[in-house]
Amino acid sequence: MSSREQILARIRTALTDVPDREQDRSGGIERTYRTAHTPDGPALLDLLAENLTDYRAHLHRTTDDALPAVLARLFADRGTRTLAVPAGLPSHWLAGAAGVEQLHDDGALTPRRLDTVDSVVTGCALAVAETGTIVLDAGPAQGRRLLTLVPDHHVCVVRADQVVASLPQALPLLDPARPQTWISGPSATSDIELDRVEGVHGPRTLDVVIVGPGPSDGDRS
Repeated sequence: MSSREQILARIRTALTDVPDREQDRSGGIERTYRTAHTPDGPALLDLLAENLTDYRAHLHRTTDDALPAVLARLFADRGTRTLAVPAGLPSHWLAGAAGVEQLHDDGALTPRRLDTVDSVVTGCALAVAETGTIVLDAGPAQGRRLLTLVPDHHVCVVRADQVVASLPQALPLLDPARPQTWISGPSATSDIELDRVEGVHGPRTLDVVIVGPGPSDGDRS
């Protein structure tokens, strides 16, 4: 018998004297919190922008047609010379990034090489408006976790149709077998005196570009 089987057997033994009515107690839990007071449309994007800004992310709003120009401006403002690019990133996103060396990741970019890269640009799996959280799961346009943990500057593009209101809405959309990175603002921590330090275990600067309806190219940083 494996360790797992032993543990489960002990749990079953411990539950043998529990009345049936108590074992079935969870069946009647109401789940109205999943949809109560849920914003949608532009209000949902506004809520995401507000909460990401609270986490000190730099917010930008744009349309799909203007996205290449917005990304090019961000790279120029940052002084980006080298850019890590994950597989599956739409090619037109970087149409305006003239003069930037694009390092397309085929699995060969090492942590040492990524540490010398100026910026990384990715998409995302989804974003949660109520918590200001962006989720990456190594899917198309996202790449390996390494890409978004080593470079000091991360530009993340979020499409309007990828935004959900709450965590209960987000979790069923994610594959638990995939490697997930949950991002709420730039990397940060505090020492014992509560002095905030950014960039300890991830990018020091996070630019989030929301593509959809609403104010266009509005920098909310």
